Amino acid sequence: MIRTIHSHEGHLGWDRAIAPVHFARSGETIAFCCQDAGHGHYHHDSTATDILTADPAKANPLTGPAYVEGATPGDALKVTIHEFTPSGFGWSAIIPGFGLLSDQFDQPRLKLWDYDTAAQKPAVFNDIASVPLRPFIGTIGVAMAEPGNHSVIPPRRVGGNMDIRDIAAGTTLYLPVEVEGALLSLGDTHAAQGDGEVCGTAIESAMDVSITVEVVKDAAPKTPHFSTPGPITRHLDTAGYEVTTGIGPDLMLAARDAVSAMVDHLSKSRKLAPEDAYMLCSVAGDLKISEIVDAPNWVVSFYFPRIVFG
Repeated sequence: MIRTIHSHEGHLGWDRAIAPVHFARSGETIAFCCQDAGHGHYHHDSTATDILTADPAKANPLTGPAYVEGATPGDALKVTIHEFTPSGFGWSAIIPGFGLLSDQFDQPRLKLWDYDTAAQKPAVFNDIASVPLRPFIGTIGVAMAEPGNHSVIPPRRVGGNMDIRDIAAGTTLYLPVEVEGALLSLGDTHAAQGDGEVCGTAIESAMDVSITVEVVKDAAPKTPHFSTPGPITRHLDTAGYEVTTGIGPDLMLAARDAVSAMVDHLSKSRKLAPEDAYMLCSVAGDLKISEIVDAPNWVVSFYFPRIVFG
């Protein structure tokens, strides 16, 4: 029998003092019910004005923690991700003051999604764009050795809000254990996202996910690492890509330039509002470091899959 940890059995922030809601054996499979990153703030009747009433302190609620028997500091916690049960409702947003191009997009904008719960059909963005789905865990990690409550927003050496879209079904993730029992928590599940999550949000969506936890003695990595089961972009590759670049001595500025150029390109070529192009970049496009050896300038590329436009 698989134990289910419900979303109300959760918390905000990483804190080794939080009492476990479940004690798991090494090798046990657990189902986590996860809220969306907005803590349930958004619903089918939400509008952009609701972005301004969201409480940032409640962002990225975590389900857990689960205490894994036998896990001690210096071990690795091996997490094998099995399957997702998506809710079918999600949201994406431009949040003032947040995102890679926050200085260019300072007004709130909200996109609500109703999507295929089997994640087989692309999610409709508007009459010309649909986004292929690939559910994954945005935030997953274990407790830090340092006492106190640590924000869930930045990623950390023990995992956390990494927003790596390949932490998906079939992936095996290894996390460094720093406290007895590891204290595993996860949340912030997404239906789709591009590498970079450039506007600050993906298709944020509540869903259930089943995982198996195992203790690997004396094998803690310095930072998380994972193995994927096979091709990772097959759902996007078939129609090719549009690619823009940013070039210069600062990788962050180059990333901004590459994304800004793609927003301009999509706005002009597809007659999209810049805000819609920006959100589409966040849920479907990929930032890549293309060159970092030819000093003094580096190249960052932004790949946008043409399959989004059919």
